[in-house]
Amino acid sequence: MIKSFKVMLIPNNKQRTRLFQFAGGARFAYNWALVKEITALKNEEKFISHYDLRKEFTLLRNSAEYSWLKKISNNVTKQAIIDLDTAYKKFFQKKASYPKFKSKRKGDFSFYQDTAKIKITETHVKLESIALSKRKNRQKLNWIKLAEVGRIPVRVKYKNPRISFDGLNWWFSISVEFETEKTTENLNDSIGIDLGIKDLAVCSDGTIYPNINRTKKVRKLKKKVRRLQRSISRKYFKNKEGESYQKTSNIIKSERLLLKLHHRLKNIRQNYRHQITTAIINRKPRLIVIEDLNVMGMMRNKHLSKAVQEQGFYELRRQIEYKAQWAGIKIIVADRFYPSSKTCIKCGRIKKDLKLSERIYRCECGNEIDRDLQAAINLKRYGEKI
Repeated sequence: MIKSFKVMLIPNNKQRTRLFQFAGGARFAYNWALVKEITALKNEEKFISHYDLRKEFTLLRNSAEYSWLKKISNNVTKQAIIDLDTAYKKFFQKKASYPKFKSKRKGDFSFYQDTAKIKITETHVKLESIALSKRKNRQKLNWIKLAEVGRIPVRVKYKNPRISFDGLNWWFSISVEFETEKTTENLNDSIGIDLGIKDLAVCSDGTIYPNINRTKKVRKLKKKVRRLQRSISRKYFKNKEGESYQKTSNIIKSERLLLKLHHRLKNIRQNYRHQITTAIINRKPRLIVIEDLNVMGMMRNKHLSKAVQEQGFYELRRQIEYKAQWAGIKIIVADRFYPSSKTCIKCGRIKKDLKLSERIYRCECGNEIDRDLQAAINLKRYGEKI
């Protein structure tokens, strides 16, 4: 079993500068390799393997014009070329879209570190070639402080270490291989989970997890975001010269504050999803049944698209699936067209004309129940039948 960990880094100014240089080198190598592949495709030449690309890149690295690449770890640029090779192959296998150029303006700051060269303690992580000098007193620059103590296990087998920048902070992510946990028999009842916009999740046992975006705290933050966005827009128009907009120091400060607010909202929602999924898994049900929502179709509705995006249905399902796998709990995904909300739990009648505005389901047999709770109960029965 492989578990991934992501911890924020606390670099000093020199380390931060080197991290940006490493990310720039990885981006340059990726874009350079993509240009080579595009040129070969236009000239109807053979696909260039990453081995040949790396050989050619080594010659480029040793040239006088690109001598700055020598200050960057060879493993960083090597892996960037391998990543492009993988992305290119996935495109021709029809598993992904065509690879795009990485942009500094769009914030593509990330790079790979060699697993053999990396060292992790409870408080620091040692990266390769951050220090330009080999002196002992300079080698301390390779050790970057972690924001969380003891989060990443030490003296274990690591995989795919990556460093990325989200616009505010640098993050270190790594995968750790553990022994597969033995599945234990759970004696508790199974759970059906209905996801929605009014409430994020409704369980078959009656537990309701409300929509956090309707809380006072989140609504207040969203109001701050809207006001700040309008303020930045006015500043841009105020500093317009001809057909171009001038970005002043005040605009940069405001945009950074706006980014912080967006990150805060994102973290609140992500933390809430983790709390919900952990609470469900801690009940130790023998079975969890969730529905396969057509999120792309829901996003086409202009009245619901924003609310659907804020709920993060895919991320909630992903967390339930991997946490259930860790705990040895079986997951069943109900068919997308299964009428969980329209089927009466008493007589089994399907009400085909049920509207989205009807929050209470009323049947001819006298059954009156909240439609989301009924959907969760039907999902539970669906899984138990299978």
